[in-house]
Amino acid sequence: MAEDTDDQVDSDPDDETAAGGDPSGEGTSGTADSAGPPGAGGTESVPTDVQTYDKFSKIEGGTYDQANEFLRERTYITAREWAIARLCADFRTETGVEMTKIGENLPNLVPFMTDTYSPQAVNQARASFEEKVRTAGATFLYGAMSDFFAADELDDVMYEATEVAKFLLEIEGVDLTVEEELEAEERISEVMRDVREHSVALRHDELECPECGHRFEAGEE
Repeated sequence: MAEDTDDQVDSDPDDETAAGGDPSGEGTSGTADSAGPPGAGGTESVPTDVQTYDKFSKIEGGTYDQANEFLRERTYITAREWAIARLCADFRTETGVEMTKIGENLPNLVPFMTDTYSPQAVNQARASFEEKVRTAGATFLYGAMSDFFAADELDDVMYEATEVAKFLLEIEGVDLTVEEELEAEERISEVMRDVREHSVALRHDELECPECGHRFEAGEE
């Protein structure tokens, strides 16, 4: 049954104790059933779409700690938030996200997750992911618009961010051709050039120019 996506649960910013105090995020108090993965004795109780789900098959055998360490060094999100956010996007129906199915079948869906989760814990991880994306987005956009970075420095920031994002997509099973990668990088660069150009005018709207002392009004040339 699909869970109502409007029922928000307070997110855990650090994601360390969201599921029972275990640093792996896989304790028992935030899970639906600590007795082990559903269908452990066979596949008859595992839904067909869960059995065929292979987004994280490229990291079969990887551990939660390894995935978490990689993400913590390069992003604000944890492995738990990354995996569950991906699942929430993939198991969305017309009535909402199938949080019960995700939580009950988490070990079957993601190789490095070893316990089940309650629908509330799934929703919490998704909400935490969304909050961190918004926060990181605001931080980055302010840095890009505030003239802290020269144009070439901003290009370097975008290149590094794009490489990490592409790597995560590839782990999820997305195959990008060289042409697609180059096109994506060029489109991102164009957007950032526009952001930089417009931010110059924005910083002077109704402000005093630091160079000549002239006061600008919005829309004044």
